[in-house]
Amino acid sequence: MLVAGEPGIGKSTLFLQTALLLNNLTTLYISGEESEQQIKMRADRLKIKNDNFYLLTETSTQSIFKEIKKLKPQLVIVDSIQTLQSDIIESSPGSISQIRECAAEFQRFAKETNTPVFLIGHITKDGSIAGPKILEHMVDTVLQFEGDRHYTYRILRTLKNRFGSTSELGIYEMSGDGMQAVNNPSEILIHQKEENLSGSAIAASMEGMRALLIEVQALVTQSVYGTPQRTVSGFDLRRLQLLLAVLEKRGGFLFGTKDVFINIAGGLKVEDPSIDLAVIAALLSSYEDIPLPQHICFAAEVGLNGEIRAVNRIEQRISEAEKLGFEKIIISGYNKKGYNTNHYNIEIKALSKVEELYELLFR
Repeated sequence: MLVAGEPGIGKSTLFLQTALLLNNLTTLYISGEESEQQIKMRADRLKIKNDNFYLLTETSTQSIFKEIKKLKPQLVIVDSIQTLQSDIIESSPGSISQIRECAAEFQRFAKETNTPVFLIGHITKDGSIAGPKILEHMVDTVLQFEGDRHYTYRILRTLKNRFGSTSELGIYEMSGDGMQAVNNPSEILIHQKEENLSGSAIAASMEGMRALLIEVQALVTQSVYGTPQRTVSGFDLRRLQLLLAVLEKRGGFLFGTKDVFINIAGGLKVEDPSIDLAVIAALLSSYEDIPLPQHICFAAEVGLNGEIRAVNRIEQRISEAEKLGFEKIIISGYNKKGYNTNHYNIEIKALSKVEELYELLFR
């Protein structure tokens, strides 16, 4: 299994904590990046005792496999694959040939001895896993550990899984005692504010198989520097430009002279197109400087013709909104076959055009 993530995101902490918690397994944690003292300090912070946990600070695969032969561990964690070096290849650690050879050696070991192996890997500045693409093909499972270092929340996402679904994900909160599982992330991701302000909308999104309610914040101001700015955090900039074009063409709103800023609260990066309607609602709210009604949320995609399109797993989204006390959810009229209104106490409003959304919220 290959686990990749940005530097400082908490990969080593997550796997050190996991290894220490598995006290019924003999675990070997191989570190090529940190010394025994550094790992001991981190383990002390976690306050977990485990007599079956073994630590090896080594980068040569030949030396590593000698120790593995002696110990016969039931689980091996390698931190990180980029630091290892095999004597078979004459090149420096981290090079494509070294990464490929070291990963192949661990793959052979895992298959021959039936021992699970976790390889921790780095990612490049464009977000892809560092090393050759063949690395992802060789392993059985690829996990991406992501989040913003300035926030405490982290998401462990499955990109590839030969043994099951790729739709699963785990959400964690980084604390002084390590990673803590977040059982109800929606409550955390919806910002608690004292008063109702314009430019804020709640989207019923899906992350893998899990329904999440997230806050979309928008700020629309008059452009003073000539060229209007378009700035996003956690959202696709091209998607924002598309939605602004739809509002200009179908609704007659003059965003061409405005600076537009979009932020997904909590440091999340969202790719689910179902937050389109919440983005448009937040933009219109900031444009008119009128707060949206409280206890309302949105779940729909928006097309180029201004139509409000259906999204998948609509029942899960409605249930999550109802569970968190929302009184109304606005969805696509094309989603009507996907749910039964008698099953819910929340009011479900189905719309088919962006113009109808403006009429409903601001007229």
